[in-house]
Amino acid sequence: MLTSAYHCEFAWVGRAVAREVRIEVHAGRIVAVAPGSPPAPGDTRLRGLVLPGFANAHSHAFHRALRGRVPGGGTFWTWREAMYDLANRIDPDQYHALARAVYAEMALAGVTCVGEFHYLHHAPGGHRYADANELGHRVMAAAAEAGLRITLLDTLYLSSTVDGAPLAGAQLRFGDGDVDGWWGRRAAIDRPAHALIGAAAHSVRAAADQLKAFADLVEGTPTHIHLSEQRAENEACLARYCRTPTAVLEAAGLWGPWVTAVHATHLSAPDIASLGRDTVRVCVCPTTERDLGDGIGPARALADAGSALCLGSDSHAVIDLVEEARALEADERLRAESRGHFTTAELLDAATLHGHVSLGWYDAGTLAPGQRADLVAVRLDTVRAAGFDDPATAVLAAATAGDVTDVVVDGRPVVRDGQHLLVPDVPRALDDAIRAVWS
Repeated sequence: MLTSAYHCEFAWVGRAVAREVRIEVHAGRIVAVAPGSPPAPGDTRLRGLVLPGFANAHSHAFHRALRGRVPGGGTFWTWREAMYDLANRIDPDQYHALARAVYAEMALAGVTCVGEFHYLHHAPGGHRYADANELGHRVMAAAAEAGLRITLLDTLYLSSTVDGAPLAGAQLRFGDGDVDGWWGRRAAIDRPAHALIGAAAHSVRAAADQLKAFADLVEGTPTHIHLSEQRAENEACLARYCRTPTAVLEAAGLWGPWVTAVHATHLSAPDIASLGRDTVRVCVCPTTERDLGDGIGPARALADAGSALCLGSDSHAVIDLVEEARALEADERLRAESRGHFTTAELLDAATLHGHVSLGWYDAGTLAPGQRADLVAVRLDTVRAAGFDDPATAVLAAATAGDVTDVVVDGRPVVRDGQHLLVPDVPRALDDAIRAVWS
């Protein structure tokens, strides 16, 4: 593979903005980063601010079909009924087309790697496809077609309540009977080169009393779990175990830096201290949490306690990792009634480095030699960015996903001048895929 090079007007190098940066790439890896360098013949010029690729650490691809189709009133629980309706109707071909379009939308927003929290496993009624991992294989294929890396967070989902009530209705598509059934199916997943196979437990509720067995099987594997997204989860756990969901996870051994708690919205002070002490990672999804009325989580307190924060677009009410990062700070301002809780470097780490590590891609998320060549160029010549002295501040304060112009994944151009190079007409692809599901 030939060596290529990019000459960046500005780039985020060493957690600071550098000018006139030449980045040399070979075999999908960065081999040299040289700030203050002139361009060489043949270099590809990237204008604006070049950032490491964004990692979307929490995605439910099929939820994208709900955007704009769920009434604005109600609660998380009424939204969930609409989600179950969607889950019960989508077939493998529809899921493939939808996921491909959703991942293309992510690429246009600067995402180079996605963590797919995958629990839609089986056919309606819970019947297995001939390939028991048909939908997981379709999702990974869709990511490849859209030019992204993916960590398939194959999800254990066994019960509908913390008391172990059986799955019913659309939930039957999610279940494998028990931990051994889930483990056996997961072991049969074929892993392509652009993918990692992680693990997830949907929630304390959905794993009931099998969390310890699950933790023993997956220890050391990148593993995610929804945690305390709703107050009702806390109340049910206290009634069943006399412990918070956080304490239940710790007691089960689903604990440590290989674990990422998603949302972590409604935590007690001891919960926060415990998560941080053992460096459990936390994935915050601000745009989904505000869309569903979940509440505002204690992000600053978690970071101070020792939990590395990453970001996800979850239900895809919005796909914009810049907005997720901006909302991390904005939500903290609403809670504290004061400004300035996260530094620029902390917010960009959440959108890049920490998300990649959470998903098991330890060689991605920074612009440095040896790292994967994931580059995202964000325009600065817009009315939104006008008047800022610092490019990184301009991006985090005012830019949107629509300001992403170029995206390179593992050294391969995927987006150029705002156009996806692999999926033509992404808006039409999304429209067709969503209409097919609901027709």
